[in-house]
Amino acid sequence: MKTREIRKQFLDYFAANGHEIVSSSPLVPHNDPTLLFTNAGMVQFKDVFLGQDKRAYNRAVTAQRCVRAGGKHNDLDNVGYTARHHTFFEMLGNFSFGDYFKREAIEHAWTLLTEGYGLPAEKLWVTVFDEDDEAADIWLGDMGVPAERFARIGASDNFWAMGDTGPCGPCSEIFYDHGPEVAGGPPGTPEADGDRYVEIWNLVFMQFNRDADGNDTPLPKPSVDTGMGLERLAAVLQGVHSNYETDLFVALIKAAGEATGCDDLNSTSLRVIADHIRSSAFLITDGVVPSNEGRGYVLRRIIRRAIRHGYQAGASGPFMHKLVAPLVEEMGEACPELVEAQQRVEEALAIEGERFAQTLGQGMRILEQELTELSGTVIPGDLTFRLYDTFGFPADLTADYARERGLTVDMEGFEEAMTGQRDRARAASQFRMEGVAKVSIEERTDFSGYEHLDGNATVLSLVAEDTETESISEGAEALVILDTTPFYAESGGQVGDKGFLIWPGGRFEVSDVHFLAHKVIAHAGKVVSGSLAKDTQVNAEVNAQSRSATAANHSATHLLHAVLQEVLGAHVQQRGSLVNNERLRFDFSHGDAMSGAEINEVERLVNQQVRANNDVGTRLMKLEDARAQGAAALFGERYEEDVRVVSMGEFSLELCGGTHVRRTGDIGSFRIISEGGIAAGVRRVEALTGEAAYVHGVNESETLNRLAAVLKTGRSDLEERATSLSTRVRELERKVEHLQGQLAAGGMGDDPASEIQEVNGIRVLVKRYDDVDIKGLRVMMDRLKDRLGSAVVVLGGVQNGKATLLVGVSKDLTDCCHAGKLVADLAVKVGGKGGGRPDSAQGGGAKIDGLDGALADVPHWLGSL
Repeated sequence: MKTREIRKQFLDYFAANGHEIVSSSPLVPHNDPTLLFTNAGMVQFKDVFLGQDKRAYNRAVTAQRCVRAGGKHNDLDNVGYTARHHTFFEMLGNFSFGDYFKREAIEHAWTLLTEGYGLPAEKLWVTVFDEDDEAADIWLGDMGVPAERFARIGASDNFWAMGDTGPCGPCSEIFYDHGPEVAGGPPGTPEADGDRYVEIWNLVFMQFNRDADGNDTPLPKPSVDTGMGLERLAAVLQGVHSNYETDLFVALIKAAGEATGCDDLNSTSLRVIADHIRSSAFLITDGVVPSNEGRGYVLRRIIRRAIRHGYQAGASGPFMHKLVAPLVEEMGEACPELVEAQQRVEEALAIEGERFAQTLGQGMRILEQELTELSGTVIPGDLTFRLYDTFGFPADLTADYARERGLTVDMEGFEEAMTGQRDRARAASQFRMEGVAKVSIEERTDFSGYEHLDGNATVLSLVAEDTETESISEGAEALVILDTTPFYAESGGQVGDKGFLIWPGGRFEVSDVHFLAHKVIAHAGKVVSGSLAKDTQVNAEVNAQSRSATAANHSATHLLHAVLQEVLGAHVQQRGSLVNNERLRFDFSHGDAMSGAEINEVERLVNQQVRANNDVGTRLMKLEDARAQGAAALFGERYEEDVRVVSMGEFSLELCGGTHVRRTGDIGSFRIISEGGIAAGVRRVEALTGEAAYVHGVNESETLNRLAAVLKTGRSDLEERATSLSTRVRELERKVEHLQGQLAAGGMGDDPASEIQEVNGIRVLVKRYDDVDIKGLRVMMDRLKDRLGSAVVVLGGVQNGKATLLVGVSKDLTDCCHAGKLVADLAVKVGGKGGGRPDSAQGGGAKIDGLDGALADVPHWLGSL
C-alpha cells in the first residue's frame, strides 16, 4: 500500500464515522509563542482542549504536517543515522472534544488497524497507564488482547499532560512486532528500546484537570487526542524496518542520488537530504525564510546540514532546489499548498545553496587543517564558534563532521563563546498561559466596529497585573474586557484601535486592543479619571481619525498585493504586513530587488485603482468557496470555516477581517517610500496614503529646491550637476590614494631590512603608520613584500579612531605561519577580530590603546610556533 493510500484510508475511515476532516494547519503555529513549530496533531486544537474555543464539530480527523528541529523536541542530530528519526513527519490523528471517550477511541483504533489496514492482531501489543483499569478492561475484555501482549506502564511513558497545569490524562499505546529476527524486547521490559517492537499509535485520554498543587480532578467532558506517525505506519504496512525504505523516501533518496552524483542509495547522507528537503520545502511553503533568528535560523540549519551532506556525497554545486519537483510529485496531491509554492521554494533553496556554497568549502578546509593539529578527540568550542562566526558554519555541521571521525565537540565551550546566541533557536515546547489572565469561555466579546465607531457596552472583566480584579482606580494600567466593542483588536497585520471608554465620572484611555483569548478582546490602557468596576455601563468611542487613516492604509495594502502580482508575477505572495494610521508595510516573496521602473509602475497602477473609485465590498462565505474563487490568504494564518472576503471592484479579492474604506477613492493617493530585502527571497515595500502621501511629496519637493540652491543649479539640471560632481570627487579620491601610497612608501625608509627581526629562522618586520587609510597600508604592504622576499610583515595604524592590522606572509612560509590566525589573535588586543588567507589577512578594532601591545606580541607569537 502506497503512503498516499494509507493517508487517504485513515481520513476516509474516520470521516465515515462522523469525524470532520480538518486540513493540516501551518507549521508555524497560529498565535502561539510557546511553540517554535507545529509538532503534533493536537496543536491546532489546543484552544479547544483548553476551553478557549469551540468548533462547529466535536469529532475531527487530520493528517498534520509536523516539524521537530529546535527546542525541546529536536530530532535533527539523529536524522539519517536511525531508522525512524525525522525533522518532518505527518501525524495521523482522530480527536473527540467531549464526545466519545476510551471505549470508542480504542474500538476505532483496533478496527482500522486490523480490519482496515489488515494487520494481524497477533502482531499488535498494547500498553496502558498502570492505574487505568478502565482502558485495561476494554483492551483485555472487549478487544480480546491476550495478557501476554499487554502491559501496564508508569506515568513517565503512559501519562500525558499539556503543561504543569491544565488538561491531562492516561495514554494507551499500540506497538507492532517486527518479529524475532529484529533485536529488542516487548514494551515495558528493560530491552524495550530495540527496533523489534515499534510504537505506531498513541491514544491520549484527557480526563483530568491538574491544578497548581498537582491535584487531578475529573473533567466534566473528557476528550480524546490520538497520534500515529504516517511514516512508521507505512514502514509496517510495506514490510520494511526503516522509514527510509518506504515508497516515499525511496523516491526522494533516488532523486537525491541523481542530484548529487551518489550511487550508494544506502548512504546516510542521502537519507539526511531526503528528510531535510521535506522539512525545508514545507517550512518555506508555510512562510518561513532562511535567516539568522528564530524559525528562520532553524530552517537555515536544516538546509545547510543537507547541503554539507550533499557535498560529502559528491555534489559539486547547489542541488537542493532540484529535489522540489520530485517532492511535489510524491506529496503534491495531498498538499496542494506545496504545488502552489513550488517556484518560490525552488528559488529560496537555490539562493541559500549558492550563498552557503561560497563559505562551505572554505570552512571545511579550515576545519580539516585544524584537525590535523588536534591532540585528543575533542574539537575545541572556540574553533567551532570561529567557524560559525566567520563562515556561517553551524555548530551541528561541525558536530556531524566530528561524529563521522570518532570525535566530539566541546559544546559547552562553544556556547560560552556564543555569549547569548545559543538561545536563538530554542523555544519552550510546553503549553502555558503565563502572563495572561485566564478568562472563562463564556466571556466573549461581540465586535461591532465594522458598522459603528462608538456604542454602549458592559464591563465583563478587569485585569490588572495578570490578575482579575473587581475594580481599578485612577492611574491604574489594566485590561478591560467588554461584552461588545467597536474597537478593532490587532490581527492580520492591522494594529488595534485607540480611543476612550467613558462612563459617568470617569474615562479610560485605550492605547491598544488585542485578543486575550479566542474571541475575547482586551482593551489595554489607563484610567485617566474616576474608577471603573465590573458590570459598569460604558460608552466605547474609537478615535475616528486614526481608524480612517488605518482603513485607507489597509485597503491600499490589498491593492498593492494585487498590483505586485500583476507587475512582478503570480509567485508574489504576502509574507507579512503592518498597517497603522501612519503608513503601511508589506512583505512579499520575490527574489530580486525591484527596479526603479517596476516601483514606478506599481505606484502608477495602485493610484489608477484609487482613481477608479471602485466599491469595496465584504461578504461572509465558506473558506473552501473563497479559495475556489481565488481569494488571497495570508500564510500562517488560521481561518474559521466561515471567512470574511474583501473585494475591490474586480481587481482584488482577499480573506481579511480588517477594516477598510467604502470606496477605493477614499484612499486618496498612494506613494511608495522604500523597497528593500529583509531575508532571502523576501522583499519589503513601505508606503503612504492620503494626507501622509501628500505631505511626503511636499517634503521631497522642498528638499529638491534646497539641493538646487546649494548646488547653484535649477531643479531640472540637478541630475547632471550631481553626476558631474560625483565624477570629480572620484578623480580627486584616486589622486589622494596615489599620494598616500607615495607618502607611505617614502615613510618606509630606503632600507626596511635594517628593521627586520629574526624569530625561529623567520624574518619579520613590524611597523606602525597612523593616519594612513587601509588602501595606503595595502600599497605599503605590497611594496614591502616585494622588497623583502621571504618574510612576515605586520603593519598597524590608527585612523578615524579605529585600529587596523594587516599581515602578509610570503608563500614559502604559509605552512608554518598562517596570516589569518596571526591577525585573529592580534586583533583581540584591539578589541576586535580578523581573518583571511594564509598569505594575506586583515583585522582591527576600536581599542586603539591596545595597538602597540598587539604589534609587540608578533615576535612572541612567532616564537611559539
